[in-house]
Amino acid sequence: MVFGKGIIRVRRGQTSLQTRFFLAFGVLLLIVVGCFTVYVNVVVIKPLKARSENEMQLAAAKISDQLDLYVSSQNELSQRILANTQVYTLLPRGGDSPPPLEGLTINRKLREVMFQAIGPSMNIEDMAIYDAQGSLLTSYIGNSGNLSSLVLFLEDSWKFPSWSESAYALYRPESGRVYFLRTIMNQNGQVFGYLSIQLKQEYLSRAAVGSAGSDVYVLDPDGQLVYGSSVLEDGEGEGEGEGNGKIPSFDKPKAEEGVYPGGRMTYVAYHRSAETGWTTYMVIPRKVVLGPVNSVKYLSMLLITSLILFSAAYLYVSARNLLLPIRKLRKQILRINYSNMDMKVETRSSNNELLMLNEAFRELLERLQVSIEREKQAVHEEAKARNSALQAQIAPHFIHNTLYLISIAAQEGKNEVVSDMCKHLSDSLRYIVSSPYEHVSLTQELEHARHYLTLVQHNFEEDLEWIVDADPVFDQIRLPRLVIQPFVENCIEHAFKSEDPPWRIEVRVKLYNGLWALEIRDNGTGFEADKIREILENVNAGCAQDGEQGTGLDSAGIGNMGIVNTVHRLKLMYKNRLFFNLYNHSEDGGGAAVQIIASLTEDFY
Repeated sequence: MVFGKGIIRVRRGQTSLQTRFFLAFGVLLLIVVGCFTVYVNVVVIKPLKARSENEMQLAAAKISDQLDLYVSSQNELSQRILANTQVYTLLPRGGDSPPPLEGLTINRKLREVMFQAIGPSMNIEDMAIYDAQGSLLTSYIGNSGNLSSLVLFLEDSWKFPSWSESAYALYRPESGRVYFLRTIMNQNGQVFGYLSIQLKQEYLSRAAVGSAGSDVYVLDPDGQLVYGSSVLEDGEGEGEGEGNGKIPSFDKPKAEEGVYPGGRMTYVAYHRSAETGWTTYMVIPRKVVLGPVNSVKYLSMLLITSLILFSAAYLYVSARNLLLPIRKLRKQILRINYSNMDMKVETRSSNNELLMLNEAFRELLERLQVSIEREKQAVHEEAKARNSALQAQIAPHFIHNTLYLISIAAQEGKNEVVSDMCKHLSDSLRYIVSSPYEHVSLTQELEHARHYLTLVQHNFEEDLEWIVDADPVFDQIRLPRLVIQPFVENCIEHAFKSEDPPWRIEVRVKLYNGLWALEIRDNGTGFEADKIREILENVNAGCAQDGEQGTGLDSAGIGNMGIVNTVHRLKLMYKNRLFFNLYNHSEDGGGAAVQIIASLTEDFY
């Protein structure tokens, strides 16, 4: 509202107080709801989902360990046979076959060796021994599933890393059966033959049993199915295993173990065995994995929706009831003009604050004329007071940060550094408290900036590089205290957080055509475009407020102390003879730059 010509005029386009009240508390409500949503998502939903996925991964690892244990038992069984030195004497040497009678004797004795190694329990299909050329000599049971020859395997044995490293391998031919193969050789590396153990599919299935509601598939390094707990219909998967039908297609593992979303609304957990090379895949429906997560999510959404609806209705009713007496008071105030300032304004209300507002308005009318004259006389003193208040905000902030740096050096036991930093701090404090509200020369400001950078240098050492111009001609330039140091401090505090050293700060000054120009730049991350726009708007808004007899302190609060505060003090001194700019430069890798240009002719208040 504007007071003039005996009436109160209401500007068009302004929202009502009720709407502002509703919007203000609506924003607060949204913030609270947003925080609650983030809290539920970060503290409840994500950990719960991570725990479910971790349980899947542990289950897949457990199945893989069971398979490794079964394979390890076959390795122990083969060790018992190889430990019998009689095997080496029985196996034929060279490529000649022994006579029939001698061959039968050798086969019988080899079966006795296998019987002694297997014992009463048998968790395999069969065991066979081959000569050095890969030809079958004898088997324990004589199962038809035994390989008639190992020639094909021996030709491709280079594909099995364990064969070259430990002389054993897990071999799965096209028949679908799985064989544990081992070289029979002595300590000198002389090969006498080969041992084959045909693994029992029943034991493989028993080791690969997964949790309820999940399917388990075990694939060899070639992607062939070793075990599958379910059969898919034609066209639903790729790859086949004998007796198990088709299997789903799986992503190629990028690590030893992990979890990833699969097709058909499932999650897939996998674990690759370092011992066998087999990869165990556990497929679980998403509704099983995310059941608890979805329950929490839907319950949270219901609570949030109910909270928003109830709060919106409550805010609307409360705002309407609270502001109705104020509307009545406004109608009465509109009837007041210069000729009837003594008119009594009556507003019946049970709200004590509204009664106090009525009385305060009455007193305002009585003091209006006196206040106008007093305001004119106080303009000059007010400007000085604002400058003093703005500068008083900067000094404690600088002292706090400096003492913090000294404390770090003291904790690290750098006594000489602490002594040197205290000396520089003493010089800086002497500069601040010596006639703190008088203007100083640019040379003094630059010297104070050097003291600060020297203090910071002790903390960053060789990671920080800086240049500060110096010239006797700068003595003629006058400006408020603590103008350069806040910008430098802003570079230290914010510009280098995500950049690698060395960090560089340059303070340059130029004189030309009756103007002086100060530029402070760094090689940090720079400002975001929205942040630059916000700071420049705050600077311009604060200066416009100063022109309307405002204090200018609100926009120079602690959050913008390093930039807005300093520019306000400069413009209080130079008024319309100063230009300020903030931008990101692209030289030397980029960074931020602050530019101040002002007239050499001082414009004091």
